[in-house]
Amino acid sequence: MDWQGQKLAEQLMQIMLLAFAVIAFASGYVMASFQMMILVYAGGVVLTTLLTVPNWPFFNRHPLTWLDPSEVEKHPKPQPSANVTQKKKPVKK
Repeated sequence: MDWQGQKLAEQLMQIMLLAFAVIAFASGYVMASFQMMILVYAGGVVLTTLLTVPNWPFFNRHPLTWLDPSEVEKHPKPQPSANVTQKKKPVKK
């Protein structure tokens, strides 16, 4: 799952859980049944989990490209210079 896929899964999960909470509350209120409300919401949680947890192909639309190990050896990571990281000390009067 790529970064955009993770964002999509998170947004989809939040929207679906909110929608099922509203539907569950409305159905429980209309039927005057707490058990019906819990069952509807539990079904929504299961459906949301089945849709957002597995690594479905639509979550992989923007795959990351990694460097080959040989390319990493050719281009080493730059080291910070000692001059840049030092802070100036305040002058006391």
